[in-house]
Amino acid sequence: MELSSLDFLKQQDLPAGALYMVATPIGNLGDITLRALHVLNSVDGIACEDTRHSAALLQQFGIHKKCLALHEHNEISGAQTVIQHLTNNERWAYISDAGTPGVSDPGARLVNEVQNAGLRVIPVPGASAVSSAISAAGSVMHGSEGRFQFLGFWPNKTRDRENFLKDISSSKKASIFFESPHHIKETLVLLANHLEPNRLLLICRELTKKFEEIVSLEAKNVADWLAGAESLKGEFVIVVAGRPANGDEAPKHAALLLWANALSPYMGSKEIAAVLSQTLGITKKEAYQIALDAKSE
Repeated sequence: MELSSLDFLKQQDLPAGALYMVATPIGNLGDITLRALHVLNSVDGIACEDTRHSAALLQQFGIHKKCLALHEHNEISGAQTVIQHLTNNERWAYISDAGTPGVSDPGARLVNEVQNAGLRVIPVPGASAVSSAISAAGSVMHGSEGRFQFLGFWPNKTRDRENFLKDISSSKKASIFFESPHHIKETLVLLANHLEPNRLLLICRELTKKFEEIVSLEAKNVADWLAGAESLKGEFVIVVAGRPANGDEAPKHAALLLWANALSPYMGSKEIAAVLSQTLGITKKEAYQIALDAKSE
């Protein structure tokens, strides 16, 4: 299918003097979007986290553009070069090695510099290891009703790891982080030792690639899984279920009704539920039922 025949790609303008943050595949080239290809074919130049790595991707799709290396070590100076091109009314794109730029990849400082220069930044969404893991997490995400905190890469320093573990173990939201194959075994053992035995984890290895593996298990079973794992090669995404609320943490129904009744003359059920959920730490479902009960009294 020729891109030129897909008229819907032209429904959104491609303004000049703008930076396009383009998501690229995290392992499977089939995950490139039609819009990403359209943008990359339309821009005047492409800034890349690693020009050598991106060359293979661009060559695969027959895209021939001038490229600029822009990574964590030269992001500020590289941003000034991009800004110069944009002020000359050019269109430029930025791509990281894989996934969505700015998500544990360079890009945030580039965007900040471009926006501070009064220029437009346009996101071109696509593949992301975070959203891919969430979509397959099921019961691991269920308890936190889809809420999560993304923590980036597992830290190397001991003090940072301790804070990282506290953040994960105490959070009522699901926690998501990345880990390399070199440290995944020790990381999972350490994590499992700090969690309740029944806390659920999702272990994702080589997402979207040929040897993709997605496993859901309880913390107490991590050691057995590691002992029987056929391979620990590849990049990992770990999702940890949020901490379940203790019985004494949840306010009693009667007390919640008092709150809901006080708000009822001024708010609808949905608004009351939102306030109760945010301020008292109960789930949206529980809060909405309390709001309905108050309205029916």
